Order: sequence, then structure tokens, then C-alpha cells
Amino acid sequence: MKIYADNAATTKMSRTAIDAMIPYMESVYGNPSSLYEIGQDAREALEDARRRTAALIGSSDPSTIIFTSGGSEADNQALLSGAELGRLKGKMHIISTKFEHHAVLHSLKRLEKAGFEVTLLDVHEDGLIRPSELEAAIRPDTCLVSVMYANNEIGTIQPIREIGKICRDKGVIFHTDAVQAVGHIPVDVEKDNIDMLSASAHKFHGPKGTGFLYARKGVRLTSLIEGGAQERMKRAGTENVPGIMSMTAALEESCSRMSEDSKTLTALRDRLIEGLSRIPHSVLNGDPVKRLPGNVNFCFEGIEGESLLLLLDDKGISASSGSACTSGSLDPSHVLLAIGRIHDVAHGSLRLSLSEDATPEEVEYIIQAVSEVVAYLRGFSPVWRDLTSGKKEFIL
Repeated sequence: MKIYADNAATTKMSRTAIDAMIPYMESVYGNPSSLYEIGQDAREALEDARRRTAALIGSSDPSTIIFTSGGSEADNQALLSGAELGRLKGKMHIISTKFEHHAVLHSLKRLEKAGFEVTLLDVHEDGLIRPSELEAAIRPDTCLVSVMYANNEIGTIQPIREIGKICRDKGVIFHTDAVQAVGHIPVDVEKDNIDMLSASAHKFHGPKGTGFLYARKGVRLTSLIEGGAQERMKRAGTENVPGIMSMTAALEESCSRMSEDSKTLTALRDRLIEGLSRIPHSVLNGDPVKRLPGNVNFCFEGIEGESLLLLLDDKGISASSGSACTSGSLDPSHVLLAIGRIHDVAHGSLRLSLSEDATPEEVEYIIQAVSEVVAYLRGFSPVWRDLTSGKKEFIL
């Protein structure tokens, strides 16, 4: 059995997305900045996609959508834009959280070097921040707040509407990295009081290399790429019309199926959580309910995540770990450390992210396979031996 359970990393393009792309590679292939007919046909399609995309996230103004190469570019542009608007007003303080995507965290490091002060809020063990703590952190010189809508590793969904209202009441620009949320849970930028939002097509069965940034009217964007006058002079370069049309079709399809898919995925997710929870000395990372429908993230004491992934791959299961092997050194996930997992526990993590095509049979196979692999790895783990002999105390 082959099971792809790493949809938080990327999704398979849908047939709808593929079919939507083809005409703009074969027939309507003109440059949308050109004045002749085939170029204007591409321009008309581009603006149609902008209108449809805006509507799908609750924006009544198509001009609020800037097409990008993906979520990382959108995050970078949002943070640098918000910071520049703050600088012009003499406000140099930014608030975010400790478990953001690196596209946000690295951008914040860059801004710190430019003279901004950054406050990273603590994330509690349930994988959620507390709006009251955010409100307390806002100062007269705070210019920007950036909090992700749903975490890419543990899937927890933040109280975005409440956070947005706090920022709106305080007159602070609010950005959310919604890469994991858009297309999977309802997102309404106007009701959620969102000023800027980042999204990426390949997270909802669209093409890689395509995404968008929503910026509320009145939020002036800083260009990352200089050159032509595309995207209202906020993102130079000929637009990727095939990718944009494909992304829009994929998002429409995902939103139209969202309610039904969410019910199915939530049931499968909860069964997976139930089954994996029976493994001794294991723990679910993040709130069991306030999480994405298809996300399950566990830590298993006494094993290494990389070994778990390799053996699951042998059993036909594609998954990911909160650990990352870089330059020969094993570093635990910053997300898991942020919610209080210690290094030894964070190393033994597993993220399973299901697609809408997942079946109950696949979930049962995953439960069996993970249980077998964890037991096998613990069988020759010196850490597990120390734990079971009493030399070390169990943490989980």
C-alpha cells in the first residue's frame, strides 16, 4: 500500500487545476501587459482570476490581491511593507510568535538588523497563543503584528478574528500567514479583521511557484522585485498566467468542497489520533480540536524522527518529522520547542497530514505501521533502555 500523508508539505495537483492551466499555455499565451488581442485576452483572464480569488477569501475588492510566487514571497513582502509603513510613522516595534514559518522568522531577523525591535510571543502547550498576552504586548510604537492562521507543523488554528479585532482597535497592521489555512478552513479577511494575508497554491492542490498576497486597501506595499509595472507596480515581472488560472480553479474547487471534506477529514484525523495515542509514552502535539482537519502530529519518547520516517517509507507511507537533519547535526523543530517539548522528546516527532482522498483503510494501516515501527526502534534504542531500566525518568 502506498500512502501519501505529507499534504502539509505539498499536495497533488487536482485534475481541475491541471485542466485550468492548459489553455493558457496553448492558446491564451500572450503577455498580459501587451496591447494586442492575445495579450489583452490574457489580461482579461488575469483580472478575472483576481476577482474570483478575492471573493474566495471574503474580499470585496479585487485590487487587494497581488499574485506572487508563493507563500514565502508573500510573507516577505507583507512584513517588509508593514515595517516600512511603521518606520514612516516612527514606529519600530513588531510582534509575532515563536512558532512562525521561517519565511516570517527570517524576515523578522532581517528587520531586527535594520533597527526594528521584535517581540516573539510564547506559544502555550496546546499550540495556541493567548489574545490577552498579545494585547498586553502592544505598545504605542508597535507597527505590525504577524500571527499565522494555522501552524504548518502541528496544525493548531489561532483565534485570528479576536487577534485581528485587537489589532484593528489598537490601530496596528495585522498580517497572517494563512498558507496552511486557505482552501482548508473558512477564511474571511473582512470579518477576521485581516490587513494582509499570505497564501500558496500548492497547499490546496494548485501548482507550485504560485501564490498571492492580500493587502487591504490603504495598506501600501513595498516592492520586493523592481522592473516593470505589473501588479499595480507592486510586483514586477510578467505574471504567471497559467499558474494563476490553475491556482484560482484549485481554490474554487477546494472551497466548494470544504464543508464536506472537513467532516470526512476530521473523522479520519480523530481516529488516527485515537489509534496513535495507544502507543505507550506518546503525546499529541497541539490542541486536539482547534487544529486543521487533516493534521496529526505526535512525539514518541525514546526514538529519532528520521529513523521513523525511513522505516515508514519502507512500508509505503510518506510522512514528515518535526526534526531536520542539516549539515550533519540534528536539530529539533522550533515549533515543538516553542510549545514546551524538550529536545529529547522533540526529536521523536511525526507529522501526518491527510488529503481529502484519504480512506479509513489507509488510516488503520498507518496506525498499525507506526505502532510496529516505534516498537521496533525502541527495541534497540539506548535511550529507551535507560528509560525502561529506570536510569532515566520518562517524560511522556
